[in-house]
Amino acid sequence: MRYQEPCKRLELYYHDILFNGTNLANATSAKATNKTALGDFKFGMLAVFDDPITLDNHLLSPPVARAQGFYFFDKKNDFNAWFAFTLVFNSTQYKGTINIMGADLIAAQTRDLSVVGGTGDFFMTKGIVTVQTDTLQGDDYFRLKLDVKLYECYNI
Repeated sequence: MRYQEPCKRLELYYHDILFNGTNLANATSAKATNKTALGDFKFGMLAVFDDPITLDNHLLSPPVARAQGFYFFDKKNDFNAWFAFTLVFNSTQYKGTINIMGADLIAAQTRDLSVVGGTGDFFMTKGIVTVQTDTLQGDDYFRLKLDVKLYECYNI
């Protein structure tokens, strides 16, 4: 198999602040369903989010996109989630979306999610997003480093 260089690469940071009942002004995600009684790893919990995406790991940096979608915990005997979301860009540099989905094997140092399409500047793009947990503050806040590697680029 021949190795192919990405036609576009972005390094981004995803910031998620889960609503805890008192942080309405700052929350960017909320539980849509609570965990079930099946296991001790939040199995069945579904969260919906509208999270800021920045170029660095500072939460208060200007967002370059929004991550809009959901994740749910889908393993009874360990922490594991499944993500489906869209990066929505609306800046002077990029306009359009990148659609991402896949299993987030939380215990792994890095994990890959699939880029399954896009619109605007990212029309019909395909690729891989390598995800790494950058910080974790209990249930309240987590930050992910996203290494977006696009291999089909039509408008870029």
